[in-house]
Amino acid sequence: MEAWIWSLLKTFSLPEFGLSTVFVVAFISATLLPMGSEPVLFGLIKLNPELFWPGVLVATAGNTLGGAVSWAMGLGAHQAVDKWRGSATHVRALNWLERFGPKACVLSWLPVVGDPLCAVAGWLKFPFWPCVAYMALGKFLRYVTMTAGLLWLFPGSLSLPG
Repeated sequence: MEAWIWSLLKTFSLPEFGLSTVFVVAFISATLLPMGSEPVLFGLIKLNPELFWPGVLVATAGNTLGGAVSWAMGLGAHQAVDKWRGSATHVRALNWLERFGPKACVLSWLPVVGDPLCAVAGWLKFPFWPCVAYMALGKFLRYVTMTAGLLWLFPGSLSLPG
């Protein structure tokens, strides 16, 4: 089983498969599904250092598109959530989000709250393109920082079995 997993990882790390894999994982991880795309990006770049910028840009695009889907899901859920309007938590969160507007979407990179933040921005009917731009900025900065940091912390070559 372990050999099969390493074989699969080697295949998906090839440049012709790696970038598409990074895109798909980054897209899925930006929706409300609990998944991290940073390890996939790091693995690709560790095996193919020349793909640093293409990998970061592809991950940013996939994660931003996934955030845009979350925004659209939030917009669609607007009517369904109207039932619990007025609770204390709801009012505090709305006040904070409405104060910052689309700029709050720059925090979409945060674990746990980032992806739902995109959905709430859609639910609040914040303008789509400014939200997407701020999502892209936050996600791009996260990928550059985390990937460069990991490469700096683990500069040695990655050794795969057999």
